[in-house]
Amino acid sequence: MKIDVLTIFPEYFDSIFEFGIIRRAKLAEIVEIKVHDIREFAADKHKMVDDRPFGGGDGMVLKPEPLFAAIEHLTGVSAREDYASGLRVVLLTPQGRPFKQSVAVEFSTDAEHLVLICGRYEGVDERVNERLVTDEISIGDYVLSGGEPAASVVVDAIVRLLPGALGSETSAENDSFSDGLLDCPHYTRPAEFRGMKVPEVLLNGHHAEIEKWRRKMALEKTKKVREDLIMGENGESE
Repeated sequence: MKIDVLTIFPEYFDSIFEFGIIRRAKLAEIVEIKVHDIREFAADKHKMVDDRPFGGGDGMVLKPEPLFAAIEHLTGVSAREDYASGLRVVLLTPQGRPFKQSVAVEFSTDAEHLVLICGRYEGVDERVNERLVTDEISIGDYVLSGGEPAASVVVDAIVRLLPGALGSETSAENDSFSDGLLDCPHYTRPAEFRGMKVPEVLLNGHHAEIEKWRRKMALEKTKKVREDLIMGENGESE
């Protein structure tokens, strides 16, 4: 997979993709990640990327010209109807659809090339949305100073799902949200620590019983912390 990140603060990403799973995936050529400064695509001598909003109001808006130039440079086309199959241009914005595990799976399986636009200020000129963006994504119901933290979240969630990125092919399948529930509790050595014992079922080697216990614990954890994940459309538990 190829991932391009468009931002006005490229230095934010100087080291964020150089750790753990993402670093290993890059070294193994499972993913290629490049960060681009939107200012490099501004045509005026001052490299302006923002301006006042029409109609008045506070703040600034990211201009369309640099973003159109950037997308054209990265994709070879200037309209989403001409995008190659597997290309997704994603605007990271509080107005987007919620980023969930299902969306991460969707991107990791359907996309070959992701372009992530990090919003800033009061937002991005709507013509960028109308002509270039295939997906608007929000990582939560809150406002950040910019899309850079959201981009790092999205990249991390997607890359770990790519084939070969994790040490175990089943690791991602057992994550929280992979089956609609939170993950079950985990334990390691020692079997007893300060009077706290590991549940006996995990020590007996009976895999069917262990899986049954893990499912039960995951369900209990989800009911306690995120009951909304197991509620039906009518508001009743499924």
